[in-house]
Amino acid sequence: MTERRALIVGLGISGIACAIAMHRAGWTPVVVERAPARRRGGYFIAIMGVGRAAAADLGVGDRLVDHRAQSSTYVIDRQGNRSPGLSFADIPINPYLTMRGDVEDAVWQTLQDVAPDTEIHFLTSPTAIEQDSNGVEVTLEGPEGVTRKRFDLVIGADGIRSTVRRLAFPPELGGLRRLGTMICAYALQEDLPTLPRGVGGQIIEPGRSFTVFPFDDRRSTVLFSYYAADPDAERKGVHSEQIRKAFGPEPLGPILEAALRQLETSEAALFDIAEQVHLSTWYQGRVVLVGDAAWCPSLYSGMGASSGLAGANVLGKRLQKHGDDIAAALADWESTMRPRVSSFQKFAMTGVGVFTPASTDAIRIRKRAMVLLTYPVIRWLFSRLGKFLPIMQQRQRPIA
Repeated sequence: MTERRALIVGLGISGIACAIAMHRAGWTPVVVERAPARRRGGYFIAIMGVGRAAAADLGVGDRLVDHRAQSSTYVIDRQGNRSPGLSFADIPINPYLTMRGDVEDAVWQTLQDVAPDTEIHFLTSPTAIEQDSNGVEVTLEGPEGVTRKRFDLVIGADGIRSTVRRLAFPPELGGLRRLGTMICAYALQEDLPTLPRGVGGQIIEPGRSFTVFPFDDRRSTVLFSYYAADPDAERKGVHSEQIRKAFGPEPLGPILEAALRQLETSEAALFDIAEQVHLSTWYQGRVVLVGDAAWCPSLYSGMGASSGLAGANVLGKRLQKHGDDIAAALADWESTMRPRVSSFQKFAMTGVGVFTPASTDAIRIRKRAMVLLTYPVIRWLFSRLGKFLPIMQQRQRPIA
């Protein structure tokens, strides 16, 4: 067979995983990334069963490590007073708890092992995409100027505000759907008052929350989440100033104040509108979207990285299975992925209420549920029940 070349736009977790999957399927991946280098650092993420299974298929193997803390998580107030709480570590499906940067490093090192000569261009983005039945002409703008190159397939793994989606997918196919909140996630440089390393906490107030995700072997990461009347205006503002307004006018207290001071010097904070991508199809001809560019289940689902790894892995398998019939491969891939992704996106709607209850009554209901789940017998029953809940099963079962 002649060489088949795939352009992958984006060098994040999904993009690197796609490069591995395409290489394993017998394709030659070419990657472009608009940033000057790979991103470093990041924030807390969970890798669920579908993500771990995909990583194993891709050869990432033991490079994915669970960094969960062994100590407790508490519901706290602004002064640090505690009551029992639950963390991701208490979820009965036993996710890996790690950092976005750790997962990206894991897939990157695997790519270097299996395809070290992969062509990668930084500071480069597509500006036009034109296709016919035999291939795709892509206009690229980068350090060497403007070039036009032809590929057999284009994969958009360039995030929630995907350039590939904007260039190749008409608006009537769908787009971004907002969840009503703002999120800010980043890693701490220092421990917070009353919350030493390994201890987690949550401040839950009507319409706003602050969560500390602990690790035993590194500093904690945090998540601010709050409802916003004008998300676009929020996103344009200075991160720390917008959060101070959202959590005012009450005094912040020592914990929130310390967290916001560290946000002011953070180099890798995520501050954005909480959104999902809803499209009626994830491919157009020979252009396909993967990961957040296609579906973005949102941070509240806990499935962003896992679904990105799974999407890349299954895409490679389907292209290998169907050979030169790219249309059949993409149709097979989407029909396999879409039911799972739909359930992940629905689960995120519940996650918004768990992380950011909208009212005092919602907080009261949440508190009662959390208190019950701290009892050993109830937690055992909950873990057993998890084996029979469809969403739990879908988060555990590999996507093949």
